[in-house]
Order: sequence, then structure tokens, then C-alpha cells
Amino acid sequence: MTIQNLVTTDRTKQIQEILARRQPLKEKITAVGDNLRSLVISLDTLTKQRDRLITQITEPEETDNLQQLNFQELQSQIQSQLVELDLLKNRFNRNTINIGVIGRAGQGKSRLLQSLTGLSSNEIPTGDRGHCTGVRSKILHQPETDTYGEITFHSEHSFLQEVIAPYYKELDLGQVPYSLDEFACNPLPSRPSHLTNTAVAEGKYEYLQKYHQHLPQYRHLLAKPTSIRITKDQIREYVAQDNLAGERVYHNYLAVREAKIFCTFPHPDVGQIALIDMPGLGDTGVGDESRLIETLAQDVDLVMMVRLPSPPREYWKDVDLQLYDTASKALTALSFKQWSFLILNHTDVNSPIGDNSVYCQDLERDRENKGLYFADCITANCANAEDTNQKLLDPVLNFLVENITELDRKYVSVCQEDLLQLQQKVSAELNLSRQALKQSAQNQNYFPLFIELFDKFWDKLTSGLEELLKELRAERDLENFAFQQQIKTAIAACKEDSGLPTESEIEQLRHSKGGYPNAYYEYLNEVRAHLSQHFLLLDEVLKQEINKVKTQITEILIKNGKLGNLTEAREAEFLGTIAEIIPDNLKRLKLGFETLAEFELSYRGLIQHRIRQHLDDLTPDETTLQLSPSPSAAEVLSCLTSLHSEAVYKCQNALDDLLAEPNQAAFAIVEEFLDRILRAKEVKKEWLKFLQEVYDRVWVEEFEEFGNNSKISQQWILEVERAIAFNQKDNFQF
Repeated sequence: MTIQNLVTTDRTKQIQEILARRQPLKEKITAVGDNLRSLVISLDTLTKQRDRLITQITEPEETDNLQQLNFQELQSQIQSQLVELDLLKNRFNRNTINIGVIGRAGQGKSRLLQSLTGLSSNEIPTGDRGHCTGVRSKILHQPETDTYGEITFHSEHSFLQEVIAPYYKELDLGQVPYSLDEFACNPLPSRPSHLTNTAVAEGKYEYLQKYHQHLPQYRHLLAKPTSIRITKDQIREYVAQDNLAGERVYHNYLAVREAKIFCTFPHPDVGQIALIDMPGLGDTGVGDESRLIETLAQDVDLVMMVRLPSPPREYWKDVDLQLYDTASKALTALSFKQWSFLILNHTDVNSPIGDNSVYCQDLERDRENKGLYFADCITANCANAEDTNQKLLDPVLNFLVENITELDRKYVSVCQEDLLQLQQKVSAELNLSRQALKQSAQNQNYFPLFIELFDKFWDKLTSGLEELLKELRAERDLENFAFQQQIKTAIAACKEDSGLPTESEIEQLRHSKGGYPNAYYEYLNEVRAHLSQHFLLLDEVLKQEINKVKTQITEILIKNGKLGNLTEAREAEFLGTIAEIIPDNLKRLKLGFETLAEFELSYRGLIQHRIRQHLDDLTPDETTLQLSPSPSAAEVLSCLTSLHSEAVYKCQNALDDLLAEPNQAAFAIVEEFLDRILRAKEVKKEWLKFLQEVYDRVWVEEFEEFGNNSKISQQWILEVERAIAFNQKDNFQF
């Protein structure tokens, strides 16, 4: 193995290690983000409750305290931090190190990408007749892979909202079309008079006209699945504006949201690297700059900004400075200098513009005077694969290996510091909130009494439910009397109402069917169907037995738990109503009530399949009792009677084996219910939270003396404490 191979192999391993180190942090960031979203909801609840309280509180000082609280500003700051966290999480969730390539149109950006990836103009469009690349492309190194593409299209909705709507807004064209049909069938609105004589607005309007005029050529793609796989030869049709001859014949790119190209890079062992190709800026497409910022922020670890110095006189133009400033906005946590390279595209004497070395040097010398700071500046011939791989790619990859972890650390550190500062701001506001109704809280404090009553509630509820479970356990393996009686009723019905035909009826059917065997087979089906319907009687008793247990639980919840005031529903219906009342965030408690309320025991679920297997002899193709060669009506009846009696006997035996099933099912579902609402981890806390919401309806007499003001202040404090719990410092650290 050569020294070069050793270096690149080591670098590949280092890139893999960098990506592996990022993954655990992603999980921590996700947890912090989830907590922040809960805090936003909590602050929103406080805002609404504050607005209500201002109309109810009679104490002027407390009213002033409430009016001075500003939760909206905090919510806005949290939302901004959530955006930053999402960017950070996306960065650490990628399975590649991504290098973005940006530049104005015509600077050699596409030539550079071709040199780095080994792709041709068919996959990465180039040309000298205006903008060639039409969409953002992500080129992924996938060793030993035949080149192919994966195209993601806009949906009709995203096309209208993300592509068309910005034109209508920026050009002041009025209401955005609500459907693709409306956009297609109506002419574009005329531009307002104040925009008719501006070149930029004219160019943007012409670009919108392109979307409108060519919609029939690409509309079908907006209805395609989210993404499709295409061959290497098809790629240009979806990413380019023109063909290899420079003719503007392609319009598919107008429907494309993103293109991914998978290929094997020519440079040895570049590792898990992806290049992101942005369409050249400088066209008049609306939203290009915002999409550039979004892409750099969400998908890019390092930026290469490509610039082609051209004679006869070269200098940094305003558009260069604007591009630099635009790209710098992508990540506020890191200075653009720390994660960007300037690539000066060097051309030789055989180039149409000749050797531009001196102009490259001029721009290099003057860049910092113009405020253009980069981690490094590299001069290389972007059209020369050997030049770009040696002079450009190796230094860039080495920079990534040596610096990306430190950049990640800085990025995380800035975000973490911003979060902790935000936590302190929220903490200060919540402390003020805690004191806002201090006078009312001092007058009457319901909480000690609530805790006393809750402890009694818990003891009585657990005692009552455990006693019921003990009784059900003792009866679990005993035969259920009601079920047994219903089985006897069903068997008696089978015998008394057999559905068997008379001999004369058999004779009649024999004449119409052309023989006794045909009549026999038809009566087999009729007798089986008639017999099986009698067992449907068992369905009702099974439901009644489970509802009986549900009613017993309801009685305990009402008598021991005093929950009857929460709803007028009773018996089995009570459980489902309580499940609806319990807030969604009390997941364990809510699940317990939902599980019991929805549980049913039915004939079809418990018994039907056991009965059906004993009816096979009453099925023509399955019966073992066949007619003799010279049958008669009497023989047909005899066979039917015998098969019917045998089926009833077998069904009865099968049902006798199930006599304990209702009791076993009742015990099982009640034990499951107790596991969910009494024994599950943290479920007692959920009961506490639930009853804090409804305590005045559960213990009406006990809390009547506290009055409305006490309830208001305690509910306020409860909401403040919830927000404080979300705002703990540990919840902000990753």
C-alpha cells in the first residue's frame, strides 16, 4: 500500500468516526427540543389563563402584576431557538460530510463538480450560453456503484406555496392561485404600475411566465410519487435547462425539488462525502437566495465559493460581496470564515479567456480588503480533474478531518450558551409569575387539604379494586353460571329447532334438483346454517358478563374514589367517559381507562372458530357420511339427523370446556386495568395531576369554603409550576 493510500484510508476512517460521534448528540438535542416545545405550550397556556384572570381578579396590584408579564416574547425566542436546534440536529443526523459548492453562474462551478466526481455534462450541466443547472443536486460518493439518479418532485401544494407564491408576493400580483388548475387555466395577472419599468421585476416576471407557459410539459411530474429513480442517461433531462447542444428544450427541472446523484468519485477513499450543487446565482428566479441560505444551514458542513477571474480587468464586484453576505447568513453560530473556502478558477493559455493567473493573484491579494474572509483560498483549474483533486480536494478533506469536530464543538457551544441564557430569562419571568397572585395565595391555600384527601382517595381506591381482583382471582377457574345457562339454552334450541326437513320436503327437492344426492348436499348447507345461528345467543351473555365487571369497577370508582361528579354516565359507559376526561398528557392513566372501556368478550372472538370445526360433517365437500347407491328420502333424513345430532354433541362438549373462560377473561382485564392505573411507574403522580385539575368537582363539600379566588390562584400556581418544571436547567443541556 502506498503512502497516499495510507493517508486517504486513515482519512476515511476519521470521517467515519466523526459521523459516529455526532449521532449520540442528535438524541440529546432531540430531547431538549421536545422539552422546549412543551415549554412553549405551557407558556401559551399561561398566556391564555393570564388574560382570563385579568378580567376576574379584583385586587389592582395583582392585575398590574399579570399585565406586566410578557410570555409572547419568550415564546418567540424559544421558537427561534427551536429553529437553531433543528439545524443542529440535522447536522448531526447526516450520514455524510457535505460540501456545498456555490457561485454565480458561469464561474466554473459545474466544471469543478465534474472534475471532483468524474461525472460529465450529461449529469452536471455546463455551458456558455447562460444558466444551465436548473435544480439543487446532491452528489453522493458511493464506491463501486453504477451512476444513477434519484429525483424528488414538488407536490402540487408545495409547488404553489414554495415556488409560485413567492413570485406573487414579490411582484405584488395579488391572491396566490389556490389550485394548480387555477394557475393553469387563467392568464397571469398584470404587473402593478410601480414595477413595470424595473429590469429586475421584468426578469422575475418573465421567469414566472416560464413556469406558467411550460406547465403542460412538466405538470404530470407534480402528480408523481415523492421520488423516482432514473438512469445515468436520464439525469440531464431533470436537472438541466438545456440539452448538450445548448437548446432550451428541457422543462422537467421546473417540477423538481431536489436531485440526488449516486456515483463513484475518482479520488481514492474520499469517505462518506457528498457534494451539494446549487444553481448559479444571478438568474432572476425568486427565492434563490433564501433557498441558498436554507440549504447551507440545513445540509452543508463546508462551503466552496467558486470565482472565475476574467480579463481584461478583474476586481471584486458587488454581486460577489452580495453572495458572500448571503451565504454568511446561513449559520449565525459560526463565522463564515471558519467553514468556507474560496476557489479561484485558474485557466491556462488554451482557454477561451487565456491564462488568468495574474487575475487570480489580484483577487487573492484584494479579497480581505473587501471583507471576504475564508478558511483558505485555493487556486486550481476547475476543468482539470488532476489539478482539482491534488490542489483542492486533498486540502479541503484534510481541513475537514482536522477541524470539523472543533467546528461542531463551537457550534454546539454557541447554541448551548444561547439556550442557557434563554432559560435564565424564562426563569426570571416565571418567578415574577409565581409572585403575581401572592396575596390570594396567602389568603387561602388549598394544597394541604388536597394532599390529605388524595391520600385517603388512594387508600380507598386501591383497597376497593384490590379486593375486587381478589374475588375475581378466586372465581377465575370456576364455571361461569350465566354462561353455562346460556349454553344449555342454545343446545336446547339446537335440538328443538333442528331445521331438519321432512321426507316429503326431501322428495320435492329431489324432483327439482334431479336426484337425492343433490338434495342431500343442499340440505347439509341449510341444516348447518340453521344450527350455527343458535350459538349466536352466546354473544349477549359474554358481553353482559364483562359489563358486569365494568360496572363493579365503576361502583368502586364512584364510591371509594368519589369520581361520580365528573360525569352523569354510569355502569360500563362511565369508564369510557372518564377516559375522555383524562388529559392526553397523562398517558399511563388514560391508557388504563381506554383499555378497560374498549375491552369486549364476544362469540365471534372467543367461540365461533371452536364451533365451526365441529360443523365440517355438515359441509358437502367435507362430510364423511355419504348416501348409498340407491338412496331414498328416508335415508337422506336419517343421514341428516345423525350428522345434526353428532354436531350438536360435539359443540356441547367444546362449549363445556369453555365454561370458565368468561371468569378468566374478567380477571385478566381487571388485573391489566389495575396494572395500568395503580401499579405502573409514575401513575400515582398522574392521578395527582388529574385530580388537581378536577379537585373541586370530586370533593365539592370539602373545598366549598375556599371559594372561587382560591381556586383561581391555585390553578395559576399549578400552571406556573408546570412551566418551571419544563424550564429546569438540566432540560436545556445537551
